[in-house]
Amino acid sequence: MSQISKRQPTFQMANLPATTVCTECSAGHMHREYITYLTWLADELVTVPDFPAWVCDMCGRREYDGNALNKLALILSPNAGKPPVHQRKRAIKPGSRKTKGSSAINEG
Repeated sequence: MSQISKRQPTFQMANLPATTVCTECSAGHMHREYITYLTWLADELVTVPDFPAWVCDMCGRREYDGNALNKLALILSPNAGKPPVHQRKRAIKPGSRKTKGSSAINEG
């Protein structure tokens, strides 16, 4: 006997009602589902399986979970996985600050 395990979704849905009225057709209900999300990154098609969305049972409108979209944007950003670059601020030595109108050459 083989046991089939259901794969856990990559992204979790926000805690919102299980169904709402569709904003597109106003006749259907939006149900929470995990669907395949498609997007373009430069000239490459990216597919994300098990992406949380609300799908209308009448017109098919899809509204994607905002929290999951934000997480996906972080993952797909060009700087993902790179350590943050912090620029060091130089300490200003006392008395080395130039004042307005001062010049490097003292005219006597």
